[in-house]
Amino acid sequence: MSIQTIFLARAGNAARAAHHIFPEYAACEAALESGWGRSKLAVEANNLFGQKQSHPALAGTETITMPTREYLHLHWTTVLANWAKFPGMAECFAARMALLERLSGSYPNYRAALDAATGEEYVLAVSRSWSTDPERAGKVLAIYDAHMGHVEAA
Repeated sequence: MSIQTIFLARAGNAARAAHHIFPEYAACEAALESGWGRSKLAVEANNLFGQKQSHPALAGTETITMPTREYLHLHWTTVLANWAKFPGMAECFAARMALLERLSGSYPNYRAALDAATGEEYVLAVSRSWSTDPERAGKVLAIYDAHMGHVEAA
């Protein structure tokens, strides 16, 4: 089994355990955002989505500070950011859903994602606000198309 297949199975199981909507698509988002679970943020903080720490800090989390690349003013730049550190993958997926729900009144794209009828609609909507990468939705859907037909729950 490939590293990608193993990661998607683990992430999909964690997403289902956290009652994330469209868990297979959420696993593909996590694959993109975390470099297949190998990013420093994923390894050190179980943070698969690049979820920044809120103020006050999310319950049950610590804070870790590290650099990130952001797409700002039409080019990529590196900045320092404070990130949430989760005890495990399931807690990361649960916090992600809670954040989308909490912000859905202020961010119409999150409301649209939560109301989506399909996983593809979910990814297209959530990607409009989740990341500064203008190609995020296409990248997530490419991961889904390339891998999810081969992944079974582990």
